[in-house]
Amino acid sequence: MGTPEALAELFEMGSSTNVAARYQSSEPVFGAVAAGVIQDALRHMAKENEQYLSGVCNETGCFKETWIVEFVFLLSEKWSLTESARYQAIEIFERFMLTLIKELSNFTRAKGEDSNWASMKQQIESTYVLHLVSCIQLASKLSFHYSIVSNNMVLRFLKSLGFSYTTEELLESELAILKALHFQINVPAPSAYIEMLLEVLGYNGYLLPTKQLLEMCRHLLGLTYLLRSSIYDTLLKSSIKNASPSELQLAKFVPVKEDLMLLAVGVIGASSFLLNPEGWNQVLKYLSDTTGISQQSIVEAVCSILKHSIGSAMDDC
Repeated sequence: MGTPEALAELFEMGSSTNVAARYQSSEPVFGAVAAGVIQDALRHMAKENEQYLSGVCNETGCFKETWIVEFVFLLSEKWSLTESARYQAIEIFERFMLTLIKELSNFTRAKGEDSNWASMKQQIESTYVLHLVSCIQLASKLSFHYSIVSNNMVLRFLKSLGFSYTTEELLESELAILKALHFQINVPAPSAYIEMLLEVLGYNGYLLPTKQLLEMCRHLLGLTYLLRSSIYDTLLKSSIKNASPSELQLAKFVPVKEDLMLLAVGVIGASSFLLNPEGWNQVLKYLSDTTGISQQSIVEAVCSILKHSIGSAMDDC
């Protein structure tokens, strides 16, 4: 049995006040986990990323339009959600809508009706906002120790937009999303890849994860999602050295747009360049050595992000 002092300390650590203080923060704590565990976690994330990329379809990414990203960002800020929750909400919505489109396509084909992409997308637009808000609510539940979006909060918000949904309809929307995704909603978030890479780089003595660097990464990640279309259009044309990509080239580029590891190294690289341009070449090498992504691919991603984030200053990148 422990000493009275040790038991008192343990009791103090477990008190509701201290527990709440530890779990209310969404900030990552660097250097708190053993290096081996971090390396294994990064390998697992890389494998998970590759598995997802192997199954993307040509339409993947179509539900990450600017207005959707902006909607999620603003509502997540209003409801004080974590950094990862906002991106998970976008990813959940994307995957759900693609599943819905696929089911609708199979249904219309079975009936011998037209199943073109535009017409199917139009059929589900009436429930866009309901499903989008439901995805945000589900994402908030994944970080339940921080801030959960209640049904009343959602219904009040929807009412302010002129919708008159009931609690039952809200629950049915959540259940529809869960069933469509087979309850697999804890999807990877790009912020997690960035934080994990910063942790690994820090452990290896390559790059110290400072609060300033993390904040810059978060800022550029948000901009990359908002400017997604322009950034990846520039990246595609840069990689193929052609201003008019073919349909085949566009299709082959879809996995690149969905590659969270490439996005993470691009954001970290761009952030490092802005904060410390003198050490940029070394950071580039570290990122390439750690992830296996070529330095050329990282440079192209960084240049595309910076070109659309800070303007004409990077035109000759």
